[in-house]
Amino acid sequence: MTRTARYDDAVGNPSAETVTAAQRGDQDALEELLSFSLPLVYNIIGHSLRGHADVDDVVQESMLGIVRGLPQLRKPTAFRSWVAAVAIRQLRWHYAERAQAPQPTSLASAPERPDPAGDFVDVCVLRLGLSGQRREVAEATRWLDEADQELLALWWLEAAGSLKRTELANALEVTTQHAAVRVQRMRQQLDLGRVLVRSLNRTPRCAELSALAAGWNGMPSPLWRKRLGRHVRSCTDCGECARGLMPADGLLVGLGLVPVAVVLSPKVLQAMQQGHATDRAVRTVAQARRLRLGRLSVSTHAAVGVTAVVAAAAVATAVVSNQQPTRQTASAAQIKTLTTTSTPTPTITSPAAPTQSTASAAASVASSAASSAAAPKTSAAPHTSAAAVLASPATSTKKGAATWNFSGIDNAFAASGVSWYYNWAADPQGISSPRNVQFVPMMWGANSVTSANLTEVEHEGGDLLGFNEPDSSSQANMTPQQALDLWPKLMATGLTLGSPAVAVNAATPGGWLDQFMQGAKARGYRVDFITVHWYGSDFTTSDAVSQLESYIQAIHARYDLPIWLTEYALISFSGSTPTYPSAQQQAAFVSASTSMLQGLSYVQRYSWFAFPATTPGQSGLFQPGGAPNLLGQAYEAAGS
Repeated sequence: MTRTARYDDAVGNPSAETVTAAQRGDQDALEELLSFSLPLVYNIIGHSLRGHADVDDVVQESMLGIVRGLPQLRKPTAFRSWVAAVAIRQLRWHYAERAQAPQPTSLASAPERPDPAGDFVDVCVLRLGLSGQRREVAEATRWLDEADQELLALWWLEAAGSLKRTELANALEVTTQHAAVRVQRMRQQLDLGRVLVRSLNRTPRCAELSALAAGWNGMPSPLWRKRLGRHVRSCTDCGECARGLMPADGLLVGLGLVPVAVVLSPKVLQAMQQGHATDRAVRTVAQARRLRLGRLSVSTHAAVGVTAVVAAAAVATAVVSNQQPTRQTASAAQIKTLTTTSTPTPTITSPAAPTQSTASAAASVASSAASSAAAPKTSAAPHTSAAAVLASPATSTKKGAATWNFSGIDNAFAASGVSWYYNWAADPQGISSPRNVQFVPMMWGANSVTSANLTEVEHEGGDLLGFNEPDSSSQANMTPQQALDLWPKLMATGLTLGSPAVAVNAATPGGWLDQFMQGAKARGYRVDFITVHWYGSDFTTSDAVSQLESYIQAIHARYDLPIWLTEYALISFSGSTPTYPSAQQQAAFVSASTSMLQGLSYVQRYSWFAFPATTPGQSGLFQPGGAPNLLGQAYEAAGS
C-alpha cells in the first residue's frame, strides 16, 4: 500500500516521520523521499550546468549519494536542506574533476560541450511557459559566470518558494548573512543581464550597440558581457531598457520546478529500491560519466516517454507529465515503474583518475553530508604533499582569516599560522576558536547594532570591527551620517574600535570614509584604527603589489592611524560578474603581497579573502577537509 506523502511546511519539506521511516527501511517512505528529491536535484544541477552534457550524470550521482547517505542523516527535519547540499557538493566534485582532467589530444577525445538543444534556459521557458519579464530573467541568467550558477540555482528555487534562505545558506556552507551578500551581488549582475537582453532584442536596436556587437556570435560570454555592459551603462538610449524592471525574485514567486527530464540508470534505481547502493553500483555509475544519457522530450500538451541508453547498457523507459503543480515531485512511474532490457555491456575506457575517484567522491559526499552540514573531506590537491600539510606554518601576529564555517576549518586554522579571524558577525557562529587564535567580532550593519550583539562583543573582548562596506548598496548600505549616529554605541563597548570598512576610495578626499572620519573628529568620537578592503584587477604580480602598497600608504598618510586590511585578493569586478586570475598568478600575489604587508609597520593586521576554498577556481585558501590549495600554501608561508 502506497503511503500518503506528508510535508511539514507550505514549501514541502518531507516530515521527520517520513524521513525516519525511510531510514528504518520503509520502502514506501523511501519512494516518497526520492519522488520529492529528484525534481529538486534536477533543477539545481540543470540551472548550474546550463545544459552541459553531464547534467544527467551529475543528477544520478547526487541521487545515489542521497540513497547512500540517508541512513546517517542526523536531522530528519533538515532533509530538504541536506538534499540541496548533496547536489551542490556533487557539482563541485564535477567542476574539480573537469579541471583536473587531462587536456584532449584529439577531437575524438575532447569533452562534450553544452548542447544547445539542452539549454536549461530554453527548457525553463518551454516547460514553465515563461513570457514577458519572467522570460527575460531566464534569458539573463546566460550572462552570469559559471561561478554564480550554483548560487543562481539555489536562489531561483528560493524565489519560487521551493527553498528557504537558511537552506540556501546551508547548501553553500555559509552563514545566512553571507548568503544574503552573495545573493545581492548576483542579483545586481542578473539585472545587468536583463538590460542586455532587452537592449539586444529591441527593435530598432541602438545603432552604437549594433556596431559594437557586429562581431558577436550571439553566445553570452565574459568578454562580450564586459564590452556590451559598459555600453548599456553609459548609453542613454539603452538605459531606457532598465526602466520598469520588476524585482526578479517577485517574478519567480509561485513558479513550479522544471519537470524532470532525466532517465535514471537501472543500477541507481535498483539501489534506490533496495535502500542502499553496493560498491559495484557505485563503480557502474562512475564508469557511466562519459555516456550521454537520453533526454526526455516533453510535449506542451501531452506526456511523452522515450528510451535512453544508460550506464549498465540497459534500456529504461520513463514517462514525464507536463503538469506544473505548486510542489513538483517525480511520478512513481519515473522512480519505480521502469522496464529494463539487458544488452551487451560496452567496452569503456576510463579517463585518468582524478584526485579522488568518482566512486569514493559519491560515498564521501553522501556520508559527510549526512553526518553534518559540512562539505566532504577531500584529499590534498596534486601539488600538496603530506609534508606540506604537516609542516609547521609561519605564524604572524598580523596574519588573519576572513572565514565562514566549513568542513575542516580546525585543520585549516592549525595549518595556516593565523593569529586572529573574523566572520562578519558579532559571535563565532559555531566556529570553535583555537587556542592563541583571537576571534574579532564585527557590527556588520545598522541592524546589527542590538543590545544582544553589543553584550556579545563586550564578552568577546579585544577588538571590534565597524560596518561592512557601508558605501556599497549591496552591503551595509549606510550614509556616513547614519554610521556616525550609531557610533557611540560601539564606543561604549570599550573595545579597540576599527572604522567602517569601505569598499573603495578610502583615501579619497570627500569620499565615504573621509566624510565619516571628519564627522567623527568634529563630534569627538573615537576611531582606533582604519579598516579597509582592496581588490585588484591587474593580475600582474609586481603591478598589483605596487598598487596595493600605494593605496595603503595613501590611507595611512591621510588619517595617521594603524591599518587593518580585512579583505583583499585579485578579483576583477569590471564586468557584470567577477573574474579571477589563474591559481599560479593568485599564489604569486599572495606571497609577494604578504611579504610587503609584513614589512609595513603601520599595517597591524591583514586577512586574505577568503579563508575557505569551498568554490574551486576562485580565491579561497583551504579546501573542504582543511588541506591547503596552491594559494593556501603561499599563505601558510606568510610571516616567515
